[in-house]
Amino acid sequence: MTSAALELSLRSATVALLLVLTALLLTDFRKVLSGRLAAAFALGSAAHAVTASIGAGPPVSDWHAPLIALSTGDIVVFWLFTRALFDDAFQLRWWHGLIWAAVVAYSFVNCMWIAPAGHARIAIIMVNSLTLVFVALAVAQTIGSWSADLVERRRRVRVFIVAASALYGGMNALLQIAYAGSRVTVEWANLLNAAVLTAIVAAITWAMMRVDGAELFTVPAEAVVLTKPAAVEEAADQRLVDALMRLMADERVYRHDNVTIGTLATRLKIPEYRLRRLINQRLGYRNFNVFLNNHRIEEAKAALADPSQAEVPVITIAMDAGFQSLGPFNRAFKATTGVTPTEYRKVKAGVV
Repeated sequence: MTSAALELSLRSATVALLLVLTALLLTDFRKVLSGRLAAAFALGSAAHAVTASIGAGPPVSDWHAPLIALSTGDIVVFWLFTRALFDDAFQLRWWHGLIWAAVVAYSFVNCMWIAPAGHARIAIIMVNSLTLVFVALAVAQTIGSWSADLVERRRRVRVFIVAASALYGGMNALLQIAYAGSRVTVEWANLLNAAVLTAIVAAITWAMMRVDGAELFTVPAEAVVLTKPAAVEEAADQRLVDALMRLMADERVYRHDNVTIGTLATRLKIPEYRLRRLINQRLGYRNFNVFLNNHRIEEAKAALADPSQAEVPVITIAMDAGFQSLGPFNRAFKATTGVTPTEYRKVKAGVV
């Protein structure tokens, strides 16, 4: 089998796997934002598998250019997917769509006019530099939110998914930049590209079939079923839960600067993984920061409803409860209660 035939077989297998993965995601998780973004990312990756080429290739046709543009825009979808996967409170905004549209439009213009005008090297470098930027953003999101994730399997699987995808995205972009403007098709690079992509897609598909999707994608709260431990384990866990809640209620450790799950685990004299599992499976939280913020917001609600604190500025109440600034407090408070702190205070003042 020639290298060209092998490359074509690998590309075909990758596209088939990605289409199957897309169908599974849309069947099981179409109501979940991270599931829809994962399906969109899989479709964009299929477009990439069809169009990816290192070095010179045939002239870009009218039907080929839109596929290349969608393939380029897929890196934005990947970034948004990591945001939604690792941040349960993440919501799409209009400007996210604007960023995606801008990247797709820029790639299309590159294919149709900039590259054919003799600026192929510059066009390729610019597009793939954008890819590296969004890969870096996705990796930063993964690293920055990893410690607060309480879902053990999601902690492991997400690192694999993002690391593998980022590795391929980075490798492909660097190869594209290295051979930008090359007058020959770099067969070994294209074969390597196709082989790595096929291996990663196959590994992701296999991994997702082994893991409960509800642990990877955020499901509605009413659908969450907390684990029921054995009687002995339940009694031990309950003692730890009681001790944890005493730290929250009596010592108000959530007020402390830079409190981490490691800090609480040390106070309770248990390993971090056990405390993560306890807060996740016994208390129903998927994110440690949400757990802390809920305690902070409960304290803030009590202060805002207290007539004796009617003149205390909202920012003072927020800082006393453990928030570092007013913006995150306002967003977290409204997400929890449905109203702003000021509105909440007015409602409570009217009730009194």
